[in-house]
Amino acid sequence: MNHADFPNFGPKSQQMLAQAGIHTIERLRELGAVRAFVQVKRSWKGASLNLLWAMEGALSGRHWLEVAKHDRLRLLLELEDVENECGK
Repeated sequence: MNHADFPNFGPKSQQMLAQAGIHTIERLRELGAVRAFVQVKRSWKGASLNLLWAMEGALSGRHWLEVAKHDRLRLLLELEDVENECGK
């Protein structure tokens, strides 16, 4: 993965995504932010919700802080549904 694939992600975030098998923005789009976050959490236990906000921001063209402010509840509810569906 190179920085151009994920221009809004720092090296640690890119490392987390790569470790979870997410090497391109297209793959992130296929999974969606919530499923991608669940996949990252399986391989990188310390992943914080900031990564979820950043992934949603990358997909929607917004800053992660805007996502955290406006989409937090929706994403947390979706995350809960996906984790329950996957058996955490």
